[in-house]
Amino acid sequence: MKETAPTISALLITYNEIDHIEAVIETISFADEIIVVDSHSTDGTFEKLSEIPQVKVFLRKFKNFPEQRNFAISQATCDWILFVDADERLTPNLQKEILDTLKSKPTADAFKIRRQFVFNDKIMRFSGLQTDKVLRLFRNGVAQYDKDRLVHELLDYKGEYKLLKHPMMHYSFSDYESYKKKTEHYGYLKAHELLLKGKRPNWFHFVIKPAYKFITNYVFRLGFLDGKEGYTICSLNAYGVFYRYKALQKLLASTPK
Repeated sequence: MKETAPTISALLITYNEIDHIEAVIETISFADEIIVVDSHSTDGTFEKLSEIPQVKVFLRKFKNFPEQRNFAISQATCDWILFVDADERLTPNLQKEILDTLKSKPTADAFKIRRQFVFNDKIMRFSGLQTDKVLRLFRNGVAQYDKDRLVHELLDYKGEYKLLKHPMMHYSFSDYESYKKKTEHYGYLKAHELLLKGKRPNWFHFVIKPAYKFITNYVFRLGFLDGKEGYTICSLNAYGVFYRYKALQKLLASTPK
């Protein structure tokens, strides 16, 4: 009897991703099912998704990233799960590698994928981004996202994993203001995470940590070789550290004693 190939559920969570949604769906269309959990988008994302026959879309109120991602995982029915973000693109080479790898009956239950960060149509090769790898392909049932990581969420997975050869493209932001807003959003979520851990900010967090972030990425991780785009990214990432603790300071001030 002929063996059937392993099946893949491609998962995605969205909110106001109308500029990305068609492109990202196209690059995961090789999957056996596509599941999208939309957080009540107001820009037409949900309506656009509803027009695509191969997509199963859920409307669900957003509480935090790990909870939303774990709900998507709970809806998956295939052997393997591929989780992507709306601003990511799987190249044809990566798509083929995923299919070939799973057909080969791998011993590993999970795979990391390299990401190449793109800004102003330029691939960023340094600025602290050169080691960006994410665990996004895993066997259904072996992992869920850590509920305590409200931002830059991580899979709670302790088993063996391997690294795929081909990268995916990461179009995280198109201009300074959009990335600044994204940085502030993540900083606010991180502040909530720190609040729950009982952290208290001081001058070290406002001065030393942002400066260390910038110097590490711009100097030691060669951000200056990425030109003006490298300076922009390193500056905004340092600002994100500062904003995180300012947000924590405001949360503490508004918390009843």
